[in-house]
Amino acid sequence: MRTNKYILSFLVLLFLCLVNPDAWTENSTKTNVPSKDQSKKSEDGFIPLFNGKDFSGWKPINTAPSTWSIKDSMIHCTGKPIGELRTVRMYQNFIMEVEWRHLKPRGNAGIFIWADDITAKGQPFHRGIEVQVLENAYGNTRSYTTHGDIFPIHGAKMTPTNGRGGSRSFPTENRSNPSPKWNHYRITCIDGTIKLEVNGKLVNEGRNCSPRKGYICLESEGGIVDYRNLRIKELPGKPVPKEHVAIADRGYKCLYTGVDLSGWKVAQGNKKNWQVRDWVLGVHASQGTSTILESEKSFGNFGFIVDFKIKDKTQLLNLGLRGGQNAIIELFPITSPNDKAIANKNRWNRIEGKVIGDELSYSINGKEVAKGLSFTRNQTKGAIFIEAQGQLDLSNIYVRKIKK
Repeated sequence: MRTNKYILSFLVLLFLCLVNPDAWTENSTKTNVPSKDQSKKSEDGFIPLFNGKDFSGWKPINTAPSTWSIKDSMIHCTGKPIGELRTVRMYQNFIMEVEWRHLKPRGNAGIFIWADDITAKGQPFHRGIEVQVLENAYGNTRSYTTHGDIFPIHGAKMTPTNGRGGSRSFPTENRSNPSPKWNHYRITCIDGTIKLEVNGKLVNEGRNCSPRKGYICLESEGGIVDYRNLRIKELPGKPVPKEHVAIADRGYKCLYTGVDLSGWKVAQGNKKNWQVRDWVLGVHASQGTSTILESEKSFGNFGFIVDFKIKDKTQLLNLGLRGGQNAIIELFPITSPNDKAIANKNRWNRIEGKVIGDELSYSINGKEVAKGLSFTRNQTKGAIFIEAQGQLDLSNIYVRKIKK
């Protein structure tokens, strides 16, 4: 009879482990391997948001190839440079689940909801709603906590349900686990309302969000982070008014990695003039001496964006297009017609334009400066170059191809 008892106990234990393999260990760090058919819905209607093998469905925006990698079916982020990895698709109403862990204390990261296609002017982040992913040792203050804050960023809007006088909504409980333990987020987004469950309990909410349709982003912000078991369940919804829809993908690709000058050519003696400072590219050239940065790639018909900040010691800033022989935009010293569009010193500006055929059009800070400006075309393709003297900052150097 004693032997039969042992056999029966073994069979019960075996059955429980088959039903729940993670029952062997508490807070297991085992990674669940995705099924072969990533597009197949589970019984509860969820589908994988990451297939565990490659970055299908995702697009790096302003980071280096080394920033994001796949390890043991997880998305691994180095935290350098500060920037974003976003979905290829836009989402409106949905439930998203994700597990994350910081590998070092005081790590910083985040998840963006309903974001634009690229980063905001003079910023490494998108306009959107951020769900904070901070490690506990970062500390809690009246301005932020490490347990699941929700807040709008860079022009987005949200009404907090648990605010402290600003637009940030704070969690009602401290439920996140410290490094290197895993945490589970369940993010529910319906008609401009976002709710966050941390490790199984609803703790935060934001309402009246705008945008309320857009991209999902994972944020690189210094912390070494792993993400796993990303899945999503889309929910029905009514058409969203245009003013609440994020900017859709315009095809921009960033030419600056944030970690080095790969993709650019600079004279050997001038390399010290270009300072790679994470998402900012600084210029520090001697007085009266020009330094030039030239793209390795050539472009024909294309659109472009460059953010720049003029400082007290800025002496010269020119943007050359298609080799710069005949299409040069003089940004500093400020000349007409740019004088009324460029912001004061020490503030970020954004120049956005396009070159099609032998015509150049561009705007600065959203103000149209030139439309269909003719220039002599002596070549159909050419590099982009930046010429500078003195000290200034650049960021968000984007290019997109245009079919004529």
